[in-house]
Amino acid sequence: MKAFSGRALDSVTLDSVRAGEVSADDLRIHPETLEHQAQVASQHGNPQLAANFRRAAELTALDDDDVMRIYEALRPRRSTFEELSEIADWLAERGAVINAELVREAAAVYQRRGLCR
Repeated sequence: MKAFSGRALDSVTLDSVRAGEVSADDLRIHPETLEHQAQVASQHGNPQLAANFRRAAELTALDDDDVMRIYEALRPRRSTFEELSEIADWLAERGAVINAELVREAAAVYQRRGLCR
């Protein structure tokens, strides 16, 4: 396994942290690790957990601020249907197609239930 930076996890030690040799990306999870967890979840009959891991793997490519912006936008009555559709398109452009589909599905449900702004 490796960190988001590509660094081997066994090289991230307390000594390397103390020496200032560890960056924030050395502490972030790598999308391949999340995909591996998704495969294990799927093999053990938990497709919902596998889907969550795959969505998380896509989100590792985004800045934390963008993830939080999307999270806030998905709260009921925070966004219009059009705004959610734009977020879905933005995600798809960045290769986060599973998350884009989730946002599109949420937008349709919010619109149907009167939860859009």
